[in-house]
Amino acid sequence: MKINKQEEKFIQSIIRHFRVTRGDQFRLAGIDPGDTLHFGAEDKPRAQEALKKGVQYLAALQDRLYAQDRWSVLLIFQAMDAAGKDGAIKHVLSGVNPQGCHVTSFKAPSAEELDHDYLWRCMKALPERGRIGIFNRSYYEEVLVVRVHETLLAAQKLPPQLVTK
Repeated sequence: MKINKQEEKFIQSIIRHFRVTRGDQFRLAGIDPGDTLHFGAEDKPRAQEALKKGVQYLAALQDRLYAQDRWSVLLIFQAMDAAGKDGAIKHVLSGVNPQGCHVTSFKAPSAEELDHDYLWRCMKALPERGRIGIFNRSYYEEVLVVRVHETLLAAQKLPPQLVTK
């Protein structure tokens, strides 16, 4: 099912609201987590239709991404446990071709991962050109987790002079 120009314009208006064009000026504190883009509870059918059209648009963009074989896309979902990361991934990416998409969940590092630097496991999971990669949690957490679980930092076999408070 194709989307027409009017539907594409509507989707673009939604995307525009969430696009970060100047990273140096972006502040997470300036984002309202309760923002629903004026979709209220009574607008559920309209919101579901917008999601459906957005998924179709995303599938069309995935086809172009694959055909060009020049770029890749990395989506990072970072939130507290039970915040809805899995549900967001499921709903938003329900229309993409699973052959061109890979989800990586970062849990406690394996023995192999501990034998490499702390970003190794993230780097090896990056999507190749033409593909979409999804990180369920991010490498930002790698830096924070070792402050809570000091045994992970000790297991990474870092030179002692590099380990500080």
